Amino acid sequence: MRCLALLATLGSLTAVLCRNQEEKLLKDLMTNYNRNLRPAQGEGDIINVTLKLTLTNLISLNEREETLTTNIWIEMKWCDYRLQWDPDKYDNIQILRVPSTEVWLPEIVLENNIDGVFEITLYCNTLVESNGCLLWMPPAIYRTSCAIFVTYFPFDWQNCSMVFQSQTYSANEINLLLKEEDGQTIEWIVIDPKAFTENGEWAIKHRPAKKIVNAERFTPDDLGYQQVVFYLIIQRKPLFYVINIIVPCVLISSVAMLVYFLPAKAGGQKCTVSINVLLAQTVFLFLIAQKVPETSDAMPLIAKYLTFLLVVTVVIVANAVIVLNVSLRTPNTHAMSQKVRQICLQRLPNFLRMHMRRSDMAPCPLLARRRSSLGLMVKADEYMLWKARTELIFEKQKERAGLMKAVLEKIGKGLENRCTQDLCHSLVQAGPEIRACVDACNHIAKTLQEQNDFDNENEEWILVGRVIDRVCFLVMASLFVLGTVSIFLMAHFNQVPAVPFPGDPKRYLP
Repeated sequence: MRCLALLATLGSLTAVLCRNQEEKLLKDLMTNYNRNLRPAQGEGDIINVTLKLTLTNLISLNEREETLTTNIWIEMKWCDYRLQWDPDKYDNIQILRVPSTEVWLPEIVLENNIDGVFEITLYCNTLVESNGCLLWMPPAIYRTSCAIFVTYFPFDWQNCSMVFQSQTYSANEINLLLKEEDGQTIEWIVIDPKAFTENGEWAIKHRPAKKIVNAERFTPDDLGYQQVVFYLIIQRKPLFYVINIIVPCVLISSVAMLVYFLPAKAGGQKCTVSINVLLAQTVFLFLIAQKVPETSDAMPLIAKYLTFLLVVTVVIVANAVIVLNVSLRTPNTHAMSQKVRQICLQRLPNFLRMHMRRSDMAPCPLLARRRSSLGLMVKADEYMLWKARTELIFEKQKERAGLMKAVLEKIGKGLENRCTQDLCHSLVQAGPEIRACVDACNHIAKTLQEQNDFDNENEEWILVGRVIDRVCFLVMASLFVLGTVSIFLMAHFNQVPAVPFPGDPKRYLP
C-alpha cells in the first residue's frame, strides 16, 4: 500500500511539474512578444503561410439568393521565430497550445462571403512546435456568393468558389501557398469520407484549388496581390424535380391531348378540359419562378418546357373553338363548297385512314336535286299566292275530314253505272280533289327531301369537324413529342466537363 501511495504521489508531482513547465514556457514565450508585429527577422523577409481546406458538409446552395453554405476546416501553418524554444530546458515539451488571440495571425479571410462575416467562427488554440512553426485549424460555416446559371435548370451544374486572401498583408510580406504532404502539393479540397456528409441535392464533381497572383482587375503597379481560390464544381441531382414537376406536367399535357378524342360537337367540354390543364401548368410555372433567381440573363430549361406546354395547350383551346364553330354550322348559315367537300370528306380521310361511311365519302348531289325540284317549288309558290290563306286552312281541314273518301265516292258512282261516259264524267268531277291530293303528296315528299338534305349537310359539317380534329391531333401530338424530346436532349448533353479548367488536362485530385 505504501508503494502504491508513493507512486501516486510521484505521478501527481510529475503532472504538476509538467504543468508548471508549460506555464513557465508560455510565460517565457509571451514575454516581450508583440502579436501585432509580423514575424520577420529581416526587412525583406517574406512569411510563408500554407493553406489546406477540409470540407465536412456541403450544407446547401440557395439558387434564389445565389448563396453557397458550407462547413469547413481551414488549416493554416506558418513559422514565428519568436516562439522557438529548446525542449531540453522545458522537460522535452515539443508542442504547446497557445490561444490564437495571443499570437500573430496572417489575418486570412474569406473575400466572397455574403453575410459580412469575414472571419472564422471559433478562435481555437494554435499548436506551436518547438521550432516556432504554428498550426491553426479553425472551423467555420461560410455563406459565399455563387453566381447561378439557370439555363439548364434543373439539369444544371454550378461552379462555386471560396476566395481566401490576407486582409492586411500583400505578397511582398506574406506568401500564400497550398500545403504539401509527402512531396505533393494538395491542389484540391480535402474530403474525409468518414467525416463528410453527402448533400441530397448536389453531387461534387471537381474540387480543385489554385493560387492566383495579380488578378485581371489589378494593375501591375499594385502591390503583389494574391489569393488562394478553392473551387466546388457541383452537379444537381434532378430526381426531385423529375418526380414532382416534370412527370406531372407531362401527364397533364397528355390529358390535354386527349380532348381531340371527344366528339366534335363537345366543344364546350373540350375547352373546359384544356383550360383546366392550362391553369395547372400555370401553377407549376409559378412554383418554378419561386425557386430560381430573378434574372433576365437566361430562361431556365424547365421554364422553357412549361412555356412550350402552355403554348401547346392554348393552341388546343383554339382548335376546339374552331372545330366547334365548324361542327355547328347549318345549311341556313353556311354553304359547303365542292372543294371543301372533296378535300375534307374524300382526300384527307383516305390519307389519314379514317373509318368513314361510303355515303359520307361519296359526293352528295344535293345541288342537283335542288335544281330538279325548282319547277315544283315555283308551282308551289304560285299555288300559295293564288289561294287565300283562309282558303288554304279550310282546304287542309277538308283533307283531314276525308278528302280521299270524297274522291273515291265520286269515282265509285261512275263505276256503278258501268258506262264509260259516266266514268269520265265522274273523273272530271273528282279532278280538283285528285289534284289537291297530288299537291299534298308532292308537298310532303318535298318537305321530307329537304329535311333529309338539311340533315345530310349538317352531318357533313360534323364530319368536317371530325377530320379537322384528327389533323390537329396528329400535328399537336407530333409537336408535343418532338418538343419534349428535344428539350430533354438539351439537358442530357449538358454534362460537367471532364477536367475542372478548359485547356488544363490536370484533374486536381489525389
